[in-house]
Amino acid sequence: MSDTGPGTTPTLVLLSGPETLLADREITHLVDNVRAAEPETEVVNVHAEGYEPGALGMRASPSLFGGWTVLVVHDLDVGDDELVEDVRSLATDLPDGVSLVVRHKGGNRGKRALDAMRKAGGRVVDCKAIKTEKDKTEFARHEFQQARRKISGEALTALVQAVGRDVRELASACAQLVRDTSGTITPEDVQTYYGDRVETTGFKVADAALRGDEEEALRLLRHALAGGLDPVPLVAVLAMQLRQVGRVATAGRGSPAALARELGMAPWQVDQARRAAQGWDGARLGRAIEAVAVADVDVKGGLRTGTTVARDPEWAVERAVLAICRERNEGAA
Repeated sequence: MSDTGPGTTPTLVLLSGPETLLADREITHLVDNVRAAEPETEVVNVHAEGYEPGALGMRASPSLFGGWTVLVVHDLDVGDDELVEDVRSLATDLPDGVSLVVRHKGGNRGKRALDAMRKAGGRVVDCKAIKTEKDKTEFARHEFQQARRKISGEALTALVQAVGRDVRELASACAQLVRDTSGTITPEDVQTYYGDRVETTGFKVADAALRGDEEEALRLLRHALAGGLDPVPLVAVLAMQLRQVGRVATAGRGSPAALARELGMAPWQVDQARRAAQGWDGARLGRAIEAVAVADVDVKGGLRTGTTVARDPEWAVERAVLAICRERNEGAA
C-alpha cells in the first residue's frame, strides 16, 4: 500500500471530531488535490445508514478503465459491525488507486477500525467542535489570518456576536468581509454588513444598559423587537456581558493580558469589562444578574408550576434592561 496518492495526498485520512465544516473542507481539499493530478478521479460516498456488508470492498476494487477512487465513509461512529470491519480490513490492505477518508464524530464505536487506520500511518485531522464564543473567535481570527487580512479586536467580537450561532455562516461572513473590504476590518465594516443581527443588537443594548443610559438602551431594544428579533438571545447577551463584568471586577488588578489568560477572554474584553464595571458594586451587580436570570426564565415560557403564568417575553427583556439601568444609576454620584 502506498502512503500517498496523486499529488502526494495521503491515501488514508481520518477526520476525527464533530465539526462538519472542518471535515467538509478537508474532504474538498483532498479531492481537489487528487483531481489536480488525476482529473478523472471518482468520489464515492458511503454512509453508515443502510450500509450493506461488503459494499466498501466492492467500491475499492480496481476499475477496468483505471483511474483513482476516493472513498469517503460518513459517520463511522454510528456504523454497524459490518461497516466497522470493512473499514478495518480496507485500511489494513488498501489497494493501489484508492484513497480512504473516514469521518468519525467521536466516541468508542468503531475503535478497531480507527486503530487500524492509525497503525497503517493514516493522517488524523482534528475536527473538534466549535461551540463556545472563544472557539468561534479563534476560528474567525484564523480565517482572516489565512486570508492575510487584519481585523480589529472589537470588529472580531462584533462579527462573532452577529453571526456566530452558525459556524458556516460565520465562515461565509469572514469570506465576504475579506472580499468586499480593504485594509484592516473595523467595527464599522461589520456594522455595515451585519449590523441588523440579533447578537450585535444585543451587545449594543447591554453596553447602553451597563452605562445606565436607559433611553438609548430602550430605543435599541424596542427597535430590535419591532424588527422581529427573538428576546431569548437578547437576554443571553445581557447575561454574558454582566458575567464578564463580574468576573473581571473580582479578578484583581493584573494586566489585561494576564487576566485574559486566566479568565479565557481576550485582553480587549478585559479592558472593556473594566470600563463597564466603573460605577458598579458587587451588590448592585448581583441584583442586575438576578433580574436577567428572571427574564431568562420568562422569555423561555416562565415557570410552569402551580398557577404561575408565563409573562410576555418582550416585556420580560425590557424589564431586565430597566432593572440594569436602575441598579447602575443608583450608584451614580
